[in-house]
Amino acid sequence: MLWRAISEDDPGPKWARLFGEYWPDYKRWWLHQGEEARPTYLEGRQALGKHMPEMVPLYEQLCDLAGGGDQVSRFLSFYCPPPYLSGCSQAIWPGAEPVLVRNYDYNPQAFDSLILRTKWQGRAVMGTSDGLWGLVDGTNDAGLAVSLTFGGRTVVGDGFGVPLILRYVLQTCETAQEAGEVLARIPSHMSYNVTVLDAKRNFLTAMLAPDRPAVLSRTSVATNHQETVEWVSHARFTATVERERFLLQRLTLHVDPLEKFIGAFLKPPLYSTAYSQGFGTLYTAVYHPRQRTMEIRWPRVVWPFSLDQFTEGRRTAHLPEAITATY
Repeated sequence: MLWRAISEDDPGPKWARLFGEYWPDYKRWWLHQGEEARPTYLEGRQALGKHMPEMVPLYEQLCDLAGGGDQVSRFLSFYCPPPYLSGCSQAIWPGAEPVLVRNYDYNPQAFDSLILRTKWQGRAVMGTSDGLWGLVDGTNDAGLAVSLTFGGRTVVGDGFGVPLILRYVLQTCETAQEAGEVLARIPSHMSYNVTVLDAKRNFLTAMLAPDRPAVLSRTSVATNHQETVEWVSHARFTATVERERFLLQRLTLHVDPLEKFIGAFLKPPLYSTAYSQGFGTLYTAVYHPRQRTMEIRWPRVVWPFSLDQFTEGRRTAHLPEAITATY
């Protein structure tokens, strides 16, 4: 996998080039159920205006940069996108410093492989890109970090793709409490768990769903189910319960040093090599919200980033075929 790290304060030529490069693949995905299955431009624009009004000027700017076409604008609203599934594990290290660690398990052929640093609307944000303005994890200049996991339910409803919800949280929130209030009110089109950590070490996990109110929990661990397992075959295949138990044991029985805790994410049972099934671990991310830094890790490789001194670059990640458990 070829990864890139790109910084651009305001939407401009770098983002426009990225969109032109990624749009053919995203268009195929967005249309694979038929164009009539996707909301109209007006429906998406109105939903943004109702639920994320602060984002509308940014959305319109990005639509213009992307060419302003109907399909492009409908896609960028991220309203009622096609359903998609991921794996993922995330947890907050219980040491003195607030640290959020996560694995992202997904199809390597359907992933941006992009770290994007922006200062859109005056708020500095960096994180792992999805959909070119959404994020699957990230942090902002207020010291707020967020990360998502799939919630393990098949229900699909009217709402936004969760990467845009994470972008909105980082653009508009500074504390875990503010993020929880936002996550509780914005509709999500599928079920996801969003863990939030701020610089004062306040945290929560929001269990989002399209068919019931969000549940805000003080849990510091999230895998791929919510309060109970509802999709049994998916839970068995992804070992969501086993991964949750493994993390809870590490957090409650004894507190590992930070490097040992991070290292556990790079080995089974947290690290997955099920790439052919679309649930292999693509990277481990480590967020230090108080320091406003993040790291992308693979076995034996660390790629660090600072929000204040961001360095653009490229890395090639070699995904392992198998990893031997040593925990």
